[in-house]
Amino acid sequence: MKKIGFLSFGHWSHHPSYSTRTAADTLLQSIELAVAAEEIGIDGAYFRVHHFARQLASPFPLLSAIGVRTSKIEIGTGVIDMRYENPLYMVEDAGAADLISGGRLQLGISRGSPEQVIEGWRYFGYQPEEGTTDADMGRKKALEFLDKLKGDGFAEPNPYPMFPNPPGLLRLEPHSEGLRERIWWGAASNATAIWAAQNGMHLQSSTLKFDESGKPFHVQQAEQIRLFKEAWRIAGHSRAPRVSVSRSIFALVSDQDRYYFARQGKEADSFGYIEPEKRAVFGRSYAAEPDQLIRQLAQDEAIQEADTLLLTIPNTLGVDYNVHVLLAILEHVAPALGGR
Repeated sequence: MKKIGFLSFGHWSHHPSYSTRTAADTLLQSIELAVAAEEIGIDGAYFRVHHFARQLASPFPLLSAIGVRTSKIEIGTGVIDMRYENPLYMVEDAGAADLISGGRLQLGISRGSPEQVIEGWRYFGYQPEEGTTDADMGRKKALEFLDKLKGDGFAEPNPYPMFPNPPGLLRLEPHSEGLRERIWWGAASNATAIWAAQNGMHLQSSTLKFDESGKPFHVQQAEQIRLFKEAWRIAGHSRAPRVSVSRSIFALVSDQDRYYFARQGKEADSFGYIEPEKRAVFGRSYAAEPDQLIRQLAQDEAIQEADTLLLTIPNTLGVDYNVHVLLAILEHVAPALGGR
């Protein structure tokens, strides 16, 4: 059975049509939406992480708060830009949030994408080693994060500690058993999807990827997923791999839906550049009556290949309307896609 979650970018702005006019609005409504989503049967609450923007940034306070207020829903990110992170501090934050939630974190991380400011990670005190790129730095930090999540001791204890130590080398605390196996990699290329599989990370594939063949977006994404699954098999991991794809999907079941989204559906992909000299393909969005939507989504090869579908939501329209958007998908579309 396919899992269905939502993905929020967490926008806010002092705009008269927004329900999220402040950062506090966005944070508190994100918690309320996760609670409501769990009640109607949504499987996951995921949040984008952007710096220097009026959007959600530091994720762990929010994930922890949702963990307290909910009991079943998966709680995750899509994605954390590792160029900005201290991997060891992140292990502590993630461990605490996972324990608070009872082991429900599904953390998406990546090497990062273009941000609001030039080389924003430098303001956080980080820079690539000589001869390497910021992408190399992000991947190196990701591997260190994965390594320290295992819970093995690595630090030499003080012979005269303030508190008694257990024997041997010390690890970071609090340690959350099993979190290492719930880390996802946001891959924009086939090569990094394979790299994620080799390193035992699940795959998150967004609404864009680097154009590597000129084929339609959903076909390229499906090929990426199949390469990931094959690399996972070759790596010999004992657990099953998971794959999520994100989509903008709106079932038009009310006049309000038609007013907001009737013209939002795109019949074709688009192409552009998110990095110099790297052409990207951007997937179409879907907005249609449920019967038509089901026919359209049935032709999306990547949705068929994935086990988890993340619905990007218009968080600025408020909790009640977003619950309606999610419920319309659950009731009218999800059963035909293999969801509940």
